[in-house]
Amino acid sequence: MFRRARTAFVMLLISGQAFAHDVSSHDASGQTIDPNSFDFQMRAAMERMAGDMAISSSGDPDRDFAGMMIPHHQGAVDMARVELQFGKDSVLRRLAQPIIIEQLQEIEVMQRQLAALRHSP
Repeated sequence: MFRRARTAFVMLLISGQAFAHDVSSHDASGQTIDPNSFDFQMRAAMERMAGDMAISSSGDPDRDFAGMMIPHHQGAVDMARVELQFGKDSVLRRLAQPIIIEQLQEIEVMQRQLAALRHSP
């Protein structure tokens, strides 16, 4: 149990969200952040990902892996979409496009495997 909790914590640290707070419309200095801005959208995507990755252990490493990786991949999709919306650099925009496609494909595979695991003995 401790090992799984430690693994989840390490994943949160890697994603940079171990100490994330609820998304608000104010930054650290108290300035209002436009909810339609890059900063707000990116912070929202990362915090949503971190929250969704924080699952309780099922005791099944395969279920837990998929259960944490699906929101991790969705976070990558969300952040890549924010890059496409706001980014100007052509290299990064070209990088964001296959991230969306590949991560969505991998999410689909993991969702199918989770469904199969639920129906297995």
